Amino acid sequence: MSKKVLMVVTNHEKINEDTPTGIWLSEFGEAYNEFKQHGYEITVASPKGGQSPVDPNSVSEDEPTEILDTKTYLEDTLPLDSVSASSFDAIFLPGGHGTMFDFPDNEKLQQLLRDFYESDKVVAAVCHGPSALTGATLSNGEPLVKGKRVNAFTDAEEVDTTLDQHMPFLLESKLRELGATFQSAPNWSEHVEVDGNLITGQNPQSTVAVSKEFIKVLGQ
Repeated sequence: MSKKVLMVVTNHEKINEDTPTGIWLSEFGEAYNEFKQHGYEITVASPKGGQSPVDPNSVSEDEPTEILDTKTYLEDTLPLDSVSASSFDAIFLPGGHGTMFDFPDNEKLQQLLRDFYESDKVVAAVCHGPSALTGATLSNGEPLVKGKRVNAFTDAEEVDTTLDQHMPFLLESKLRELGATFQSAPNWSEHVEVDGNLITGQNPQSTVAVSKEFIKVLGQ
Protein backbone atom coordinates (compact mmCIF):
# COMPACT_ATOMS: atom_id res chain seq x y z
CA MET A 1 0.00 0.00 0.00
CA SER A 2 1.36 3.40 -0.95
CA LYS A 3 1.51 6.11 1.70
CA LYS A 4 -1.31 8.65 1.69
CA VAL A 5 -0.41 12.33 1.87
CA LEU A 6 -2.74 15.24 2.58
CA MET A 7 -1.65 18.53 1.02
CA VAL A 8 -3.46 21.58 2.41
CA VAL A 9 -3.53 24.78 0.35
CA THR A 10 -4.95 28.28 0.80
CA ASN A 11 -8.19 29.76 -0.54
CA HIS A 12 -7.22 33.36 0.20
CA GLU A 13 -6.74 35.44 -2.93
CA LYS A 14 -6.12 39.08 -1.93
CA ILE A 15 -3.76 40.82 0.49
CA ASN A 16 -5.63 44.04 -0.22
CA GLU A 17 -7.65 45.44 -3.10
CA ASP A 18 -4.52 46.08 -5.16
CA THR A 19 -2.49 43.00 -4.30
CA PRO A 20 -3.53 39.50 -5.35
CA THR A 21 -2.09 36.51 -3.54
CA GLY A 22 -2.75 32.80 -3.10
CA ILE A 23 -0.51 29.76 -3.14
CA TRP A 24 3.11 29.98 -4.32
CA LEU A 25 2.91 27.56 -7.20
CA SER A 26 6.40 26.03 -7.04
CA GLU A 27 5.93 25.16 -3.36
CA PHE A 28 2.93 23.09 -4.30
CA GLY A 29 4.14 21.79 -7.65
CA GLU A 30 7.64 20.77 -6.64
CA ALA A 31 6.37 18.92 -3.58
CA TYR A 32 3.48 17.32 -5.46
CA ASN A 33 5.80 16.01 -8.16
CA GLU A 34 8.33 14.67 -5.65
CA PHE A 35 5.57 12.80 -3.81
CA LYS A 36 4.02 11.47 -7.01
CA GLN A 37 7.38 10.18 -8.25
CA HIS A 38 7.72 8.36 -4.95
CA GLY A 39 4.38 6.62 -5.44
CA TYR A 40 2.43 8.44 -2.75
CA GLU A 41 -1.34 8.82 -3.02
CA ILE A 42 -2.03 12.56 -2.76
CA THR A 43 -5.20 14.37 -1.69
CA VAL A 44 -5.41 18.17 -1.99
CA ALA A 45 -7.67 20.05 0.40
CA SER A 46 -8.24 23.66 1.44
CA PRO A 47 -10.18 25.44 4.19
CA LYS A 48 -13.24 26.04 1.99
CA GLY A 49 -12.66 23.52 -0.77
CA GLY A 50 -12.91 24.41 -4.44
CA GLN A 51 -10.28 26.48 -6.17
CA SER A 52 -6.98 27.44 -4.58
CA PRO A 53 -5.83 30.68 -6.24
CA VAL A 54 -2.27 30.83 -7.56
CA ASP A 55 -0.26 33.94 -6.70
CA PRO A 56 0.47 35.50 -10.11
CA ASN A 57 3.92 36.52 -8.89
CA SER A 58 4.80 32.85 -8.47
CA VAL A 59 4.43 32.06 -12.17
CA SER A 60 7.32 33.30 -14.29
CA GLU A 61 7.57 33.28 -18.08
CA ASP A 62 10.01 30.38 -17.92
CA GLU A 63 8.09 28.34 -15.34
CA PRO A 64 8.77 24.64 -16.01
CA THR A 65 5.90 22.78 -17.65
CA GLU A 66 5.93 20.12 -14.94
CA ILE A 67 5.16 22.82 -12.37
CA LEU A 68 2.52 24.57 -14.48
CA ASP A 69 0.79 21.25 -15.05
CA THR A 70 0.13 20.85 -11.31
CA LYS A 71 -2.23 23.86 -11.36
CA THR A 72 -4.97 21.46 -12.42
CA TYR A 73 -4.89 19.87 -8.95
CA LEU A 74 -5.70 23.26 -7.41
CA GLU A 75 -8.92 23.80 -9.35
CA ASP A 76 -11.25 21.67 -7.23
CA THR A 77 -9.81 20.88 -3.82
CA LEU A 78 -11.67 19.06 -1.06
CA PRO A 79 -12.97 21.11 1.90
CA LEU A 80 -11.00 20.46 5.08
CA ASP A 81 -14.17 19.47 6.92
CA SER A 82 -14.41 16.39 4.71
CA VAL A 83 -11.03 14.90 5.68
CA SER A 84 -9.61 13.31 8.81
CA ALA A 85 -6.08 12.55 9.95
CA SER A 86 -6.89 8.86 10.32
CA SER A 87 -7.13 8.53 6.52
CA PHE A 88 -3.57 9.76 5.90
CA ASP A 89 0.02 9.04 6.83
CA ALA A 90 1.30 12.64 6.63
CA ILE A 91 0.33 16.26 6.02
CA PHE A 92 2.19 18.83 3.92
CA LEU A 93 1.50 22.58 3.93
CA PRO A 94 2.91 24.61 1.02
CA GLY A 95 2.95 28.37 1.42
CA GLY A 96 2.16 31.57 -0.36
CA HIS A 97 1.04 34.74 1.40
CA GLY A 98 -2.58 33.56 1.24
CA THR A 99 -1.87 31.05 4.00
CA MET A 100 -1.17 33.89 6.44
CA PHE A 101 -4.85 34.81 6.29
CA ASP A 102 -6.76 31.52 6.33
CA PHE A 103 -4.45 28.98 8.01
CA PRO A 104 -3.72 30.31 11.53
CA ASP A 105 -7.30 30.55 12.84
CA ASN A 106 -8.85 27.59 11.05
CA GLU A 107 -10.12 25.26 13.78
CA LYS A 108 -10.33 22.20 11.53
CA LEU A 109 -6.73 22.68 10.38
CA GLN A 110 -5.58 23.10 13.99
CA GLN A 111 -7.37 19.86 14.89
CA LEU A 112 -5.79 18.02 11.95
CA LEU A 113 -2.31 19.19 12.88
CA ARG A 114 -2.79 18.08 16.49
CA ASP A 115 -4.15 14.71 15.36
CA PHE A 116 -1.32 14.11 12.88
CA TYR A 117 1.38 15.16 15.32
CA GLU A 118 0.05 13.26 18.32
CA SER A 119 -0.34 10.15 16.17
CA ASP A 120 3.38 10.33 15.32
CA LYS A 121 2.60 11.11 11.69
CA VAL A 122 4.74 13.43 9.59
CA VAL A 123 3.85 17.14 9.67
CA ALA A 124 5.68 19.31 7.14
CA ALA A 125 5.38 22.91 5.98
CA VAL A 126 7.40 25.32 3.88
CA CYS A 127 7.75 29.12 3.63
CA HIS A 128 4.44 30.64 4.84
CA GLY A 129 2.88 27.18 5.27
CA PRO A 130 4.12 27.08 8.89
CA SER A 131 1.62 29.89 9.60
CA ALA A 132 -0.78 27.01 10.28
CA LEU A 133 1.45 25.91 13.15
CA THR A 134 0.93 29.23 14.95
CA GLY A 135 -2.64 28.24 15.78
CA ALA A 136 -2.03 24.58 16.58
CA THR A 137 -2.00 23.35 20.16
CA LEU A 138 -1.47 19.89 21.60
CA SER A 139 -3.97 18.09 23.83
CA ASN A 140 -2.19 19.50 26.90
CA GLY A 141 -2.87 23.03 25.68
CA GLU A 142 0.76 23.80 24.79
CA PRO A 143 1.60 25.26 21.38
CA LEU A 144 2.62 22.48 19.00
CA VAL A 145 5.83 24.36 18.15
CA LYS A 146 6.89 25.05 21.74
CA GLY A 147 10.42 23.76 22.25
CA LYS A 148 10.58 22.49 18.66
CA ARG A 149 13.29 23.37 16.18
CA VAL A 150 11.53 25.05 13.26
CA ASN A 151 11.99 27.54 10.50
CA ALA A 152 9.78 29.40 8.04
CA PHE A 153 9.74 32.57 5.96
CA THR A 154 11.84 34.95 8.03
CA ASP A 155 11.02 38.48 9.13
CA ALA A 156 13.96 39.72 7.05
CA GLU A 157 12.63 37.97 3.95
CA GLU A 158 9.19 39.48 4.60
CA VAL A 159 10.73 42.94 4.74
CA ASP A 160 12.46 42.15 1.44
CA THR A 161 9.08 41.49 -0.18
CA THR A 162 7.80 44.88 1.15
CA LEU A 163 4.61 43.04 2.16
CA ASP A 164 5.49 42.95 5.86
CA GLN A 165 3.26 45.94 6.61
CA HIS A 166 0.25 44.11 5.13
CA MET A 167 0.64 40.85 7.02
CA PRO A 168 -1.56 40.04 10.05
CA PHE A 169 1.69 39.15 11.86
CA LEU A 170 5.31 38.32 11.11
CA LEU A 171 5.73 34.57 10.98
CA GLU A 172 9.20 34.25 12.47
CA SER A 173 8.32 36.55 15.35
CA LYS A 174 5.08 34.69 16.08
CA LEU A 175 6.79 31.28 16.11
CA ARG A 176 9.43 32.62 18.51
CA GLU A 177 6.69 34.06 20.77
CA LEU A 178 5.11 30.60 20.92
CA GLY A 179 8.34 29.11 22.24
CA ALA A 180 9.74 27.60 19.06
CA THR A 181 13.50 27.39 18.60
CA PHE A 182 13.63 29.26 15.31
CA GLN A 183 16.60 28.46 13.09
CA SER A 184 17.17 30.59 10.01
CA ALA A 185 19.62 30.95 7.15
CA PRO A 186 20.48 34.01 5.03
CA ASN A 187 17.62 35.41 2.96
CA TRP A 188 16.49 33.27 0.03
CA SER A 189 18.85 30.39 0.77
CA GLU A 190 17.74 26.77 1.08
CA HIS A 191 17.18 25.75 4.69
CA VAL A 192 15.32 22.85 6.32
CA GLU A 193 14.79 21.91 9.95
CA VAL A 194 13.82 18.39 11.04
CA ASP A 195 12.69 17.85 14.63
CA GLY A 196 11.36 14.32 14.86
CA ASN A 197 8.29 14.13 12.63
CA LEU A 198 8.08 17.92 12.26
CA ILE A 199 9.75 19.22 9.09
CA THR A 200 9.86 22.90 8.13
CA GLY A 201 11.49 24.87 5.33
CA GLN A 202 12.33 28.55 5.05
CA ASN A 203 11.29 29.75 1.61
CA PRO A 204 10.42 28.68 -1.96
CA GLN A 205 14.06 27.73 -2.51
CA SER A 206 13.69 25.11 0.25
CA THR A 207 10.71 23.19 -1.14
CA VAL A 208 12.56 20.34 -2.85
CA ALA A 209 14.83 19.84 0.16
CA VAL A 210 11.82 19.78 2.51
CA SER A 211 10.07 17.30 0.22
CA LYS A 212 13.09 15.00 0.21
CA GLU A 213 13.33 15.09 4.02
CA PHE A 214 9.59 14.41 4.16
CA ILE A 215 10.07 11.33 1.96
CA LYS A 216 13.05 10.22 4.03
CA VAL A 217 11.06 10.36 7.28
CA LEU A 218 7.80 8.97 5.84
CA GLY A 219 9.40 6.18 3.81
CA GLN A 220 7.60 3.85 1.44
